[in-house]
Amino acid sequence: MTVSLNDSVKYIGVDDLDLDLFESQYIVPDGMSYNSYVILDKKVAVMDTSDARKGEEWKANLVEALAGREPDYLVVHHMEPDHSALIAWALGAYPGLVLVASAKAIQMLGQFFDGIDLAGRTQTVKEGDVLELGKHSLRFFAAPMVHWPEVMVSFDAADGALYSADAFGKFGALSKCGFYGRDDDDWACEGRRYYFNIVGKYGAQVQALLAKVGKLPVKTIRPLHGPVLEDNLGDYVSLYDTWSRYEPESDGIFIAVASIHGGTLEAAERFADILRAKGARKVVLSDLCRSDIAENVEDAFRYPTMVLAASSYDAGLFTPMYEFLHRLQIKNYSNRRVALIENGSWAPSAARVMKEMVGNMKNIELVEQVVTIRSRMKATDLPALEALADAVLS
Repeated sequence: MTVSLNDSVKYIGVDDLDLDLFESQYIVPDGMSYNSYVILDKKVAVMDTSDARKGEEWKANLVEALAGREPDYLVVHHMEPDHSALIAWALGAYPGLVLVASAKAIQMLGQFFDGIDLAGRTQTVKEGDVLELGKHSLRFFAAPMVHWPEVMVSFDAADGALYSADAFGKFGALSKCGFYGRDDDDWACEGRRYYFNIVGKYGAQVQALLAKVGKLPVKTIRPLHGPVLEDNLGDYVSLYDTWSRYEPESDGIFIAVASIHGGTLEAAERFADILRAKGARKVVLSDLCRSDIAENVEDAFRYPTMVLAASSYDAGLFTPMYEFLHRLQIKNYSNRRVALIENGSWAPSAARVMKEMVGNMKNIELVEQVVTIRSRMKATDLPALEALADAVLS
């Protein structure tokens, strides 16, 4: 679809409702949007392209928006294939088109497009450079590792638009979730899952970008995924600031459970009941074996306290918990409090491995008490669970 954002800027992005896994790992029940924009001024700038999956639809949107005009520039903010797959086509379709990108992005082009001829077709931009289009002008800011090293964002002072690349994006097709942020019933839910799983490792780099754009008179944020943001921009920026500082967003306790035959899950559920009975306002429990690991990562970062309850397995740790903790390690999980419950029928080993893995994370406070269940929870285990609950809530 094409949408007029104002008298000279059009949205030409596409929705992908058939995608099962974004980046071949994240479930997207509401699909995905690949956002792209055109600025129609004395000079015409196309802002990024699309994923090849929706290439023909994107081309049609571009032709409709141009209405017979020839584009002068193709601005590449990010080289990931879901935004750059149509670059070679665009250069071939429009002989006068100049590709505008960071030096790193231009270097990457040959990796994605074998034999592409870029002679005289590129303009390298760096921090602070400005691309003049007429009334509109794009000032570029480097945003390395948000979330690839070549990323740039750009700011158009004419309408206060920040073209934010993958920053401020979210999962979900616009036809499902709403074109503008105000139309999205719960932007933060999928925005949070997107942030911590896509960008979350690079909090320091996000902080650096926020420091740059925080000085700009931004009126609208136009990301490469998810709704265009115009209202309550401070709310979105505040969330990004909290997330990128690795600070808890909400008060609560997240219980992550990996149970083989149900015994560990039963103990964790009883522990959740004990916490609630002792006054815990919010307790969220997730069965790691039957839930979306990306959503579990999201919840781990959302709350200040996490309880890990896992079965022992092959003298180590049951694999769903191991995979979950490995994911937290690579996403830079930090600044949290963690408690442990293990289960083992003959040689409990889960707590040892969980301690080792959590111990490699930054600024993690491990609750001293560890509860060990032998096969199935019994009445004799309840005092230990009560004591652990007191320690968690203290």
